[in-house]
Amino acid sequence: MAPENVPPAPVAPRRSTELGGEEALALLGSVPLGRVVFTRHALPTIRPVNHVLDDGDIIIRTHEGAALTSRTQRAGDPGVVVAYEADSIDPVTHLGWSVVVTGYARPVTDPDELLRYQVLLLPWVDRPMECAIRIVPDLVTGVRLIEAQPSTAV
Repeated sequence: MAPENVPPAPVAPRRSTELGGEEALALLGSVPLGRVVFTRHALPTIRPVNHVLDDGDIIIRTHEGAALTSRTQRAGDPGVVVAYEADSIDPVTHLGWSVVVTGYARPVTDPDELLRYQVLLLPWVDRPMECAIRIVPDLVTGVRLIEAQPSTAV
């Protein structure tokens, strides 16, 4: 095992290719963790969370008093604009993908749905997570990092 302060061996440059929306959402649904981005006191805030993809929507669990929970529970609010990012990029080969979803976050208020998500999505932090947030995608983008084709220029 290499010491942590030794830089990894150099890797050839990678080519970035755009993903279609369906493929991007399928990839996002294939991993359990992502990052939700929202504003707090007019500044960007990022939280790592686990998620489940349900009928094209991203579901995360939160707790009462969480900044995002409080923002989404305002009466009459159509939702809070958020970004959600998930990826799978190999740190050695630098191959993989990254997906970013922008949309509106709203609380899950239906008791049956909330119970269903409490069964489907177990918190990975040691604290009660009694709330669920649904992120409805508005814009889905993604990139795949692949090996670059060798240059044929002489």
